[in-house]
Amino acid sequence: MTTAVDLDKLDLAALLCSRVCHDVISPVGAIVNGLEVLEDEDDASMKAFALDLIAKSARQASARLQFARLAFGAAGSAGAQIDTGDAENVARGFIQDDRTSLEWQVPRTLSPKNKVKLLLNLIMVAASTIPRGGRISVVATGEGEEGGFRLTTQGSHSRIPPHLVDLLAGHASEGGSVDAHAIQPHYTGLLARATGYVIRLAVEGDGVAIVVERDGSAFAALPSDDINVIR
Repeated sequence: MTTAVDLDKLDLAALLCSRVCHDVISPVGAIVNGLEVLEDEDDASMKAFALDLIAKSARQASARLQFARLAFGAAGSAGAQIDTGDAENVARGFIQDDRTSLEWQVPRTLSPKNKVKLLLNLIMVAASTIPRGGRISVVATGEGEEGGFRLTTQGSHSRIPPHLVDLLAGHASEGGSVDAHAIQPHYTGLLARATGYVIRLAVEGDGVAIVVERDGSAFAALPSDDINVIR
C-alpha cells in the first residue's frame, strides 16, 4: 500500500543534499586513498597507479558536482533559462563511462530552468532502468517550450525498478516516507508536475521507454502493454 509523500521544504532540501553527498563521496574517498598511497609508497608503479586514481576520481567528482548543480541547484534566479548544450555536457560527464553511453538529440537552445532540470533528472531515472549499463538515448519531441522528450534505454537486465512509478507520482510505501535514495525520482515527479508535464514509462524490447509530454500525442508510439502514467 502506498501513501502520498508529505515532505516539508527543510526535509526535501536535506534529502537532496544527502543524495548529492552520496554521489560525490566515493570519488572523493578514492582521491584521499590515492594521496595516502603517494605519501607512504616509494614504488614507482604504485605512485603511478595512485596518480591515475587521483586524476580519474577528481574528474568523476567534478562531473558529478557539475551535474548536481544543474539538476538540483538553483542555476540562476527564478525564471532563468539554461542552455541545453550545457545540460548535454554535464549529462555526458555524469553518465558516460565504460558501461553506459549517452546519445543526445536535443537541439541547442535556451530553455526554462525547470524543464532542463526535469530532463537531467529523467536521465538519472533512465539510468536506473539499466542496472548493468547500456545505452541511453534522449530525443526532443515537439517544438519550442511546449515540446517534450523521449528517452529510451537498452541494456542487459533492463527493468522499471520497484516503486519507481509510485515515487514519480508522489507516493511511497511505509507511511509515505522517502530516504536519500528515493528522493531523486520523487523530486523528478515534483519537477514534472511543476512544469505541467505527464510522464509515461513502458517496457520496450530489452529496454524502457520514457515519454514526457504536455498531452498524449506522443504516447501512441508506446507499446500498449505494461504502461505506467504519472501525472
